[in-house]
Amino acid sequence: MADQVAVVCEQLVKAVNVMMGAETEHIYRLEALKFCEEFKDTSSFCVPCGLRLADKAQPAEVRHFGLQILEHVIKFRWNNMQQNEKVQLKESAMQLLSTGTHAILEEESHIKDVLSRITVEMIKREWPQHWPDMLKEMEALTSLGEAQTELVMLILLRLAEDVITFQTLPNQRRRDIQQTLTLNMESIVSFMMAILNVNVEDYRKLNGSPGNELQARAHCRVAGATLNTLAGYIDWVSLVHITNGNCHLLEMLCLLLSEPELQLEAAECLLIAISRKGKLEDRKPFMLLFDDVAINYILSAAQSADGLAICESSAESNAVEVVERRYIFLKRLCQVLCALGGQLCSLVGSDVEVEVPANLSKYTEAFLAFTTHASQFLKSSTLPTWGALFRHETLSKDPVVVEMAIKYLRASMTNLVKTGFPSRNDNPSCRYSRADFDSDEDFNSFFNSFRAQQGEVLRIACRIVPLEAFQIAAEWLQYQIVSPIDTGDTASKTIEGLCSLLSPSVVQWDAMTVFMECLVTQIFKNVEEEKLPIDQSMELLQAVLNYNTKDPLILSCVLTNVSALFPFVKQRPHFLPQILDKLFNAITFEVGQESTAPRSRAVKNVRRHACSSIIKICRDYPQYILPCFDLFYSHVKKLLSSNATLTHMEKCSLMESLVLISNQFKDFAKQKAFLDELMASVVTDWTSDEMRQVLCDPAVFLSFVGADQVVNEQSREAETAGQNRGRLGFCLYAMLGVVKRARWPADLEEAKAGGFVMGYTAAGAPIYRNPYTAQFLVLLPNLLALIRTNNSLFMPENTARLSESFSRAHEVMESDKKVVLGLSQHILGIHDSPVTRTNLERMQGFFSTLYDNCFHVLGNAGQALQQEFFTIENLSEEIAGSAFLSLDHVPDHRLRPMIRVFLRQLVLACPQEYYNSLLCPLLGPLFAYMQQRLDAKWQVINQRSSVNDEEEEALCQESQVTQEILEEQLVRLLSREVLDLLTVSCISKKLTEPAANKEEVDEVDMMDSVQAASPAQPTEELTELGKCLLKHENIYMTLLTLSFTSLSWKDTTNCHRTASMVCWTLLRQVVGGNLLREAVIWFFTSVLRGLQIHGQHEVCNSTLSQLAMLIYENLRPRYVELRAVMTQIPNISVETLDQYDNRLIDPNAQKLGEKKRKDQFKRLIAGTVGKALCQQFRKEVHIRNLPLLFKQPKPEQDVTSSDASGLEALFSPENKTL
Repeated sequence: MADQVAVVCEQLVKAVNVMMGAETEHIYRLEALKFCEEFKDTSSFCVPCGLRLADKAQPAEVRHFGLQILEHVIKFRWNNMQQNEKVQLKESAMQLLSTGTHAILEEESHIKDVLSRITVEMIKREWPQHWPDMLKEMEALTSLGEAQTELVMLILLRLAEDVITFQTLPNQRRRDIQQTLTLNMESIVSFMMAILNVNVEDYRKLNGSPGNELQARAHCRVAGATLNTLAGYIDWVSLVHITNGNCHLLEMLCLLLSEPELQLEAAECLLIAISRKGKLEDRKPFMLLFDDVAINYILSAAQSADGLAICESSAESNAVEVVERRYIFLKRLCQVLCALGGQLCSLVGSDVEVEVPANLSKYTEAFLAFTTHASQFLKSSTLPTWGALFRHETLSKDPVVVEMAIKYLRASMTNLVKTGFPSRNDNPSCRYSRADFDSDEDFNSFFNSFRAQQGEVLRIACRIVPLEAFQIAAEWLQYQIVSPIDTGDTASKTIEGLCSLLSPSVVQWDAMTVFMECLVTQIFKNVEEEKLPIDQSMELLQAVLNYNTKDPLILSCVLTNVSALFPFVKQRPHFLPQILDKLFNAITFEVGQESTAPRSRAVKNVRRHACSSIIKICRDYPQYILPCFDLFYSHVKKLLSSNATLTHMEKCSLMESLVLISNQFKDFAKQKAFLDELMASVVTDWTSDEMRQVLCDPAVFLSFVGADQVVNEQSREAETAGQNRGRLGFCLYAMLGVVKRARWPADLEEAKAGGFVMGYTAAGAPIYRNPYTAQFLVLLPNLLALIRTNNSLFMPENTARLSESFSRAHEVMESDKKVVLGLSQHILGIHDSPVTRTNLERMQGFFSTLYDNCFHVLGNAGQALQQEFFTIENLSEEIAGSAFLSLDHVPDHRLRPMIRVFLRQLVLACPQEYYNSLLCPLLGPLFAYMQQRLDAKWQVINQRSSVNDEEEEALCQESQVTQEILEEQLVRLLSREVLDLLTVSCISKKLTEPAANKEEVDEVDMMDSVQAASPAQPTEELTELGKCLLKHENIYMTLLTLSFTSLSWKDTTNCHRTASMVCWTLLRQVVGGNLLREAVIWFFTSVLRGLQIHGQHEVCNSTLSQLAMLIYENLRPRYVELRAVMTQIPNISVETLDQYDNRLIDPNAQKLGEKKRKDQFKRLIAGTVGKALCQQFRKEVHIRNLPLLFKQPKPEQDVTSSDASGLEALFSPENKTL
């Protein structure tokens, strides 16, 4: 046998060398791999060969393979081995640990790793029942030297990871091991602490001693491994073990922060410990870390690490780079301080009566040092803790925190400035950004999120010190106004003297603007009116209004400051004309004299910004603008009639703002007359005979907008068609602006006095009239005609009319494709440039906006006009004849806005009395159509994903693949829109009471940690509209079919939402009725099919299993066919199914609790659950349960007092008490 083993080993060594050889051809490597895998699976020589190859005289790769063979044997053959073989293998493994490795510094880390895995795999199968002395044997190993001690630490760490963190073994085995670990935890922690103590002391003695460098490093390696192992236990052991001996463990970790070679591991341990949740009483000892000694250790460690985190990258250049290990340590220390702050906020002001620490100022100063550090990542890490401190009921009033709020505000002046791009070297942040971010785009995305978080914390800080915050903002704004513009080295490439996005002046103005915006709202909320800094704010506003710049980026910031300071104008209304002048001038802003050239993005943004500012002011403060209405109106008239090249959106924004002010007339006749005058030109143009013909005939329409013409960029036809498109666009924007904004007074008495109330409902609610209704009713026929024509454009005869130039006019725009596919919109552009679009892009944008705006107008009409809209004669027929026309030809990306912005809004706005006349005739056919359409599309997608390899290779052209991904994602998004409409229509969501204090969830019995507490289950009921729809049998069946079919569409988000909220709520209504047996089987199999597709995802698995159980338990007593369906599930235990059925049907049977029923049912249907691709070919590991360690007592019955004895008596038919 020894000879055979030697021969096989020789072959295996050759195979390993072939696999690992860099020059080996692929085919030979595959053959060698196949030989090795077959050997592991089939050979009877695995153990002797593995041990022989694992000998330390062999090369590392051969040893590693030998150890892998042993691991394979334990994982996959252990259950079939004889007891003596197991003992022999265990002894051999322990021998390998004792003498089978090189010295600690020489041994390869992957050898140590596989050795620890072998031991842990045996522990998982045999400890504690069959290997009670395992811990003693491990302790004995540590006396053999540093190499063995490190291996023991690796074994203990891997054991904790497998049992607690990853839970890679059956529940009973996991409980046995976890309970035994918990029982022995005091000795395990003491054991690790003793090893750490000894090795740290020895390391300190020998470190720097000549001739002892290797021994010192060996002790350091053991100490590092022990810290890593401690980190694996500190996360879950009882807090008592962490805080024992006056927090001796935490004290030791703080001391180690000053050891450069161990400080990172110590900081990670400390972080895990301080981040623990649990009972507040148990966490009180953490407050010791606020003592001088601990804080000083943390501070000095941070200061020394900060000094060492930067080093020169080369002697020749003066460039400096970040030392990764030191920088990571700084991050951990920052997180430690954050966790300390979290404990402070939890404990102070709670029931456990913890005082504010005496040296809170030292802690906050240390924390502020991280907030002012050059690294943007470190700054961002501190924000949640600052927010918690400033929000805390007790701490926010403490003088230390109040003073710190002012310091934080001053620090924000630097932190809000967008600097630190990794590609640049203009700021100390850049070097840290190179360590944290892969690209400028990465950094930009991070900084946008970081700034939003800063804004939130700023607002909270401003509540504490509002007037001091205003003073800081005022000084900063005044400084910016008097500072000369600095374009820096990134000046605009288009026009000399203008800034780019990264010019010093722009980033400063931008940061100051964010600060001002965050501050002003808080001042009005937190300062009494008589203490408001009115005079100072008016001085500031005057300075801002007087400030003139031709730089669009800076002007945009100036406009934001005008908007931010506007609330103060309520006290000084004489400033209004100046403000309006400033904003109106910005609407017509141009950089050069030539207004016909394409505008840059920055110029467009300024003009849009000015329009938005005017709308915002008119929306939020219309009563203050009303006295200036004539001035405002004359400004707008002048702009609309002049040759100023306003876009249609800009013109409509001005009209919108006028409508907002006109709402303050509170006089129906006056407002109606004004709206008639304002919209006169739109009504004339929209209702003209020419427009009627254009809007009703697809061929005339295409010709009118120029889509049937072959054009080049400069042709006269293109210009005329552009003007025609502009007319249509302007009319729709104007309609939308007015229908969105025209309203009656909110106060009923004012509405009655102004003539807005035209009657009352039977319930006594007022019926209002909108001053825009008469106009809207005149415009509506042509709007419906345009919607009808829009849908007709996708019919083959009309797509054939598109010219070669515009053949792709109906396709998804490039920018929209990126949104749908979740791609980055554009590469970060620092330099501004003119925005130019091709004729095709203009046409695509026109069709897309026109289609969307038609439905936006209709969607807003219901909410704005209410009764007057819903009483329009034959409204449902008119809508169905336009919006639902030719839907077969309308692409998915066009259907989404119809559902989202029109039908969803219609459902939400429609009064109950119009459900039968309007919504049922619309929603019934729509849901039926969408169910068929979407199901067909999902079947195509499923077939596409199951084509064979040869077909796939033929299809794999990149553009075609991208198109298929886009189409699939559009189907997915459309499916979500349809099911969202169904949910909004039918489901009323009511949440149950929230769970108890989240702070204390950590300290639960760890035995049950795998059964995570489920969130508060929403209880759904039918809406009134849902009840109305369900009265129509055909609509009801459509809704059921749609919701249950959607469970097997490849969209986990939709599956979870529908299964948890919709399916049972709909089906429950007919559970007591007479359903067809085929229908019951179909509902149940639809859920099982969903489990087959989505069961690999835990969230979907849970909701679908719950839904399947509800259906089975409610319908199985009456429909025996469901049992036949269950028996077809692979690997189902018929005996267990019979037991489950018996409990369900027999009224006298013992009933199980809900949790046990759920678990039992989940096991029954486990065979339907599909596996993820990565799991489908994985070899199953089976770990057998050992005899129970701890038996649960049964208090209900005293077994010992029974006359009968033994298990037979307990399970005899006569014993009814069980």
